[in-house]
Amino acid sequence: MGIEEALGVDLREKLKDDLLAADHKFELAIPKVELHVHIEGTITAELRWKFTQRNGTKLRIAKNGPELKSLEEVQAAMDLLRPDPSRMENNKAETFQFFEAYFEGFECLKTKEDYFDLAMHYFEHAATMNVRYVEIFWDPQGHTSRGISWSVMMEGFREASKQAEEKLNVKSGWIMCFLRDLSTESAKEHYKAALPYRDIIVGIGLDSNELDRPPMLFDEVFSLARRDGFKLTMHCDVGSNNTHEHIRQAASVVAGKGLDRIDHGLNAAEEQGLINLIMEQDVGMTICPWSYLRHETYTELGPRIRRLYDAGIKISINSDDPAYMEDCWILHNILLVKYLCGFDDKDVVVLARNAVKTSWAQQAVKENILQEIDLAYDRFHPV
Repeated sequence: MGIEEALGVDLREKLKDDLLAADHKFELAIPKVELHVHIEGTITAELRWKFTQRNGTKLRIAKNGPELKSLEEVQAAMDLLRPDPSRMENNKAETFQFFEAYFEGFECLKTKEDYFDLAMHYFEHAATMNVRYVEIFWDPQGHTSRGISWSVMMEGFREASKQAEEKLNVKSGWIMCFLRDLSTESAKEHYKAALPYRDIIVGIGLDSNELDRPPMLFDEVFSLARRDGFKLTMHCDVGSNNTHEHIRQAASVVAGKGLDRIDHGLNAAEEQGLINLIMEQDVGMTICPWSYLRHETYTELGPRIRRLYDAGIKISINSDDPAYMEDCWILHNILLVKYLCGFDDKDVVVLARNAVKTSWAQQAVKENILQEIDLAYDRFHPV
């Protein structure tokens, strides 16, 4: 299937089906590390329905939208969130609709059991795709604002992480993200409240609406987190206002010397100076190709990713928000980037190794996964 053919109606579903129909045994078998997935972005229609039925609460897709009274209605409403390929560029309405539905999804989470089930749902899916280690984003401000206690959230997540490691062979850490459209004071308050759970929190991040919220606004709390030994990352969303300056701040200025990773940051491919800076700082980048198809064309996306890769930047491939991306997980994103960039299996190995190297897992965990990656390649490519 050529790229021009893919640009028709329902192109994303067709491309997904075509990619999965091809031989992808190697991509499935290779051990994976995922560094960019939002746990709230894995709340599927089925999970929304399950949790609201269990808790006896009302279910909506938008805050002021109609109440949905069947799983079929929820599925249909979430289907309407899919982007229109004819309106890819500067689609502020689509972005607003996404955030509205995304944060409304938080409302279905009420109990420790809900948080446990949500995390286990992700871990079980990840295990089927041979994910060995994952660092999961979550947005505590979106939960505490609804009266959810830290213990309800974190004990649910902690139990799921423990069970996933014991039963599924999936190790994990959690990244607490601040909502950048909220105040820096709120970020500081939540940072302090999270410290009792640093046994499972490996890093600090920043996400949500980037408009007029540059990275340096959060310099103080990120500097504090670095002093306390946390790893640091931050979203630099594709096509956002002042994105090149945001990438520069994230790569080299925030917390004294820049962050350990950048999430997204695809627009760095447009400026050689940013590419050089990211290389000099040795900053990893988490790339989520399927999510960019909401605003990017295929002909734009592949060359940008390829330029970052060819420059030697340690990019990794991740799933972002599968429930809002046609149920596309890390495997689908690997297949997509291989197709868009003309990668072969050796390139897939490089991407897999990048994810391991830029992860914040313990060194022994990294070494074991790197060995497994090499063994998987040798198994499919005997000399």
